[in-house]
Amino acid sequence: MPDVIDSGVAYLALKAAQKIYGKIPDALQPSEFERVQNMAQQQHELETRVLAAPEARDAMVPPATLQAAMQEIRGRYPNEDDFADDLARNGLDEAGFAKALERELKVEAILEKVATRAANVSDIDVELYYQYHPDQFRRPETRLARHILVTVNDTIPENTRDAARQRIADIAVRLQKEPERFEEQALKHSECPTALDGGKLGDLPRGKLFPELDRALFELKAGEVSGVLESELGFHVLRCDAITEANVLSLAQARPHIRKLLEQKRKRVCQQAWVKTVMEGKPE
Repeated sequence: MPDVIDSGVAYLALKAAQKIYGKIPDALQPSEFERVQNMAQQQHELETRVLAAPEARDAMVPPATLQAAMQEIRGRYPNEDDFADDLARNGLDEAGFAKALERELKVEAILEKVATRAANVSDIDVELYYQYHPDQFRRPETRLARHILVTVNDTIPENTRDAARQRIADIAVRLQKEPERFEEQALKHSECPTALDGGKLGDLPRGKLFPELDRALFELKAGEVSGVLESELGFHVLRCDAITEANVLSLAQARPHIRKLLEQKRKRVCQQAWVKTVMEGKPE
């Protein structure tokens, strides 16, 4: 078998092993290795037929595109030696890897070209999708939330249960008087990584926090600060910054999303139908 094909199959096997098992091929069990090799061979055969199709005639990968793709992959490694060693472990060298990557990018370019044949999405298509999929456009009530966390750790004097409870209680008293100081107090006292962002938890629907925190958050009015709350992480104080009521996206708001969704779906269908004809060796 020519080296370029060996490199191509090895490249596809490496990708399949990482995607399916999160391993390099050398680390696979025999049954896993066999499955990955079969998939790589089948994918390579498909690519070979795609590249032999008339649509491949003018397809090309600009050198800058290939270089950028290579650089992105190289950037995942601490240094060039680690990159080269990983390639070698998987039956590849840099030249073979570059050829396989260029081949993959060329196949993608051909499929994108084929996808341009997909039927256009009309305004009526968009409106019908909106009417027949109403659940997709309902948005639940959300709360923009912040918190301050003091953890419990009996091996640290200031974090024993009683000490932690007193610390968070003192913070809660200050914030009941001056809720606008919440971000400052979070930065000074919170033991959660969110402290660096003023304790910001984000815009949350129901069910994203521990139940005791969730209940308290959705009882607060915008701008209000909770009392002391407890979860398995420790003691908290919450602030509700803003409330977004449950709503339904209008057709105007949903239109760009629907159009993109339908366009992508039609492109995939068009590509799949074309690939089927290519694999069956049937002219269009």
